[in-house]
Amino acid sequence: MTFEKKHNTMTRRTALGGIGATALAGTLGGSLISIAPGRAADYTVNLQLGWLVSNGILGEVMADHHGYFADEGLELNVIPGGPNVDGVASVASGRANLGSISSSPSLMLARSNGIPIKCIAAGYQKHPFTYFSHKRNPVRTPKDLVGKKVATQGTAQILLKALLAKNGIKESDVEVIVMGSAMDALMTGQVDVVTGWSTNIKALEILGDNRVDLSLWDAGIQLYANPYYVTDSVYNNHNDKVVGMMKAIARGWGWVHDNPQRAVEIMVDRYPNLDLDSEKKAVNLIVNFAFNESTRRRGWGTMTKANWQNQIDTYANLGQFSGAAPRLGDIMTLDVLDATSASRPKYG
Repeated sequence: MTFEKKHNTMTRRTALGGIGATALAGTLGGSLISIAPGRAADYTVNLQLGWLVSNGILGEVMADHHGYFADEGLELNVIPGGPNVDGVASVASGRANLGSISSSPSLMLARSNGIPIKCIAAGYQKHPFTYFSHKRNPVRTPKDLVGKKVATQGTAQILLKALLAKNGIKESDVEVIVMGSAMDALMTGQVDVVTGWSTNIKALEILGDNRVDLSLWDAGIQLYANPYYVTDSVYNNHNDKVVGMMKAIARGWGWVHDNPQRAVEIMVDRYPNLDLDSEKKAVNLIVNFAFNESTRRRGWGTMTKANWQNQIDTYANLGQFSGAAPRLGDIMTLDVLDATSASRPKYG
């Protein structure tokens, strides 16, 4: 399935038709399906997330809420991800026609395995992944990791390996423990460092005011977070719709930039499982990851070929590609960003 052509009145079942409405109805309880009255959509954008619904889609929710997708003749349906959901496989199979995943390396690894996907924009300009320590035993620079016990998620071990290699630190100089999402091991002294996203305010509350942060980005591993991607087929055969969806999402993130607290209220109203107080504390951090000096000059969603090539080289040097390293022109394109330049807000 690519983009769904609309021929009749919109219903929940027709919105999910083609991606297994019956099977997915239970998991898509938070799907976003709303079109302003009188503006019928010709196509549905099925957005596959690589995570559970969270503040990472504030811009998409605002674009849907304010009718920006409808302005492009589109309709948005969000498909949540999670620990047991392979978002890239969903997009590659055609169940979804747009994907957003936590980190750019996942796309490189998929492309090297022959999955024909291509990144079209970067949601966050800097990756929020961070190494957290305590002031009693702080890790402020990569060199401070030497001799430390680091608890990190299983999928994030490669990030630590890349960080160590980038800074000339032997892997044997750091003890690694695989952890889940809990941060309490740092507070009890079981480990010296824990990892996670700095935007996850709720999980980080346990660390209190004595927290010390070392971001992956500042440690020299500069990945994109929340990159958007499509298959080669969707990119080639529905390019006008891909351009339209990025115009809508960019406008949504511009609205978040201008109205962060109100954006959170709208988001939590739609997804009441989210904690309003925590989301309000996190939103300014999120805006700062989505907008910086690069977006002031080139607009929301921008990315560079140089950054992508550096990521490819880093992962190739670490021997992470089971096949050949992906070619730059296969894994990313700037064409959609160029086509939407006038619509993407230029905030810094």
